[in-house]
Amino acid sequence: MTQNAYRRVRGIVAARAETPDIAATLTELNRTFATFRETNDRRLAEIERGREDVVTNEHVERINASVTELTTTVNAQREQIDALRIGGGGDQRTQSADARAHYAAFETYFRRGQGEHALTDLAVRAALTTQSDPDGGFVVPVEMDTTINRVLALVSAMRSISRVIATSTGEYKTLVSQGGAGSGWVGEEQARPATSSPQLSEISVFTGEMYANPAATQRILDDGNINIENWLAEEVATTFAEQEGAAFISGNGLNKPKGFLNYGTVANASYAWGKLGFTVTGAGAGFAATAPADAIINTFYSLRAGYRNNANWLTSDATMGTVRQMKDGQGNYLWAPPTADGPDTILRKPVITDDNMPALGAGALPMAFGDFKRGYLITDRMGTQVLRDPFTNKPFVQFYTTKRVGGGVINFEAIKLLKCST
Repeated sequence: MTQNAYRRVRGIVAARAETPDIAATLTELNRTFATFRETNDRRLAEIERGREDVVTNEHVERINASVTELTTTVNAQREQIDALRIGGGGDQRTQSADARAHYAAFETYFRRGQGEHALTDLAVRAALTTQSDPDGGFVVPVEMDTTINRVLALVSAMRSISRVIATSTGEYKTLVSQGGAGSGWVGEEQARPATSSPQLSEISVFTGEMYANPAATQRILDDGNINIENWLAEEVATTFAEQEGAAFISGNGLNKPKGFLNYGTVANASYAWGKLGFTVTGAGAGFAATAPADAIINTFYSLRAGYRNNANWLTSDATMGTVRQMKDGQGNYLWAPPTADGPDTILRKPVITDDNMPALGAGALPMAFGDFKRGYLITDRMGTQVLRDPFTNKPFVQFYTTKRVGGGVINFEAIKLLKCST
């Protein structure tokens, strides 16, 4: 499991116990970052004079690591505060009698393994979407499915920035316009010749199946105070987030989502629909020694202004530590620390860190910048299933949980990449 996913899950669990003191952490972060700027400025001045000092470099690295840790803590605390609001998906009093009956029957099945024969019929009567695959298991109630999705939205980095929809089939198709209709200027009595039509591309997103297999003792299940929705959501979130996180970024699309890094790429100056455009770092395996920030700025402006309004940066913690040391031509640091209301930023755009992103290296794509809400689509096939297994691992009861998920790029203009290259 990636460190970022672990931190998010840990934050959700911790949120049950206490409300985090985010103000104190922000104060410490701002103080540490001020020290970092001062020390890094001294390091850069020494390099310009040809007097690079090993001790100063090590000091910068230590403070930079502290800034990374404090930034992670602030973001986790913000997620903890959000997690305090996680609960069931709806008020049962507003649901139909059949939906309430299905919920009650599922809880009995979940806790005691009884009444499973009535669940399928109750699911149909409650108008729940069931999966067609004959793999066993029972569709969870709407409340539980919604809670699982809400926890995943906090845990999964790509879910937090991409467009997510629910589907009832294994394939989702949409038409995307590559350009508007042609137009022109004419006088009052001039002829109006035909203009070109917009070009439409069909995008298909297929779903794959991921699973988790959490376990609990019967004694815990017999405890009426346990909220089975939250318990299952927190248990499966770690596994689901790990599988999703890797697939949304680098998945090959075979029985899993197709990650945006698995599409063809092309130099942004030669951009064509169907591939993702990239700019370069200026060095073969990292950033250029001179004016390294130019690569970040070039990536920023390679994205059209209409997409930049809601754009995010996506990178790993390791790459973030390198970018944090960069300044623009006016001496301003590209990176700014998070606040109580928002994450840290690069060039005033939010940064999402995910260790599934590649590290700096020859030919690597360590950073992405784009409007992922318009660029990447995640599809959840409705109907998370649970199969209760009290036999395989006695005295534990295992809950084999499956979920159908797809993902793919739907707008190739909306995402730009940064490539390690000259």
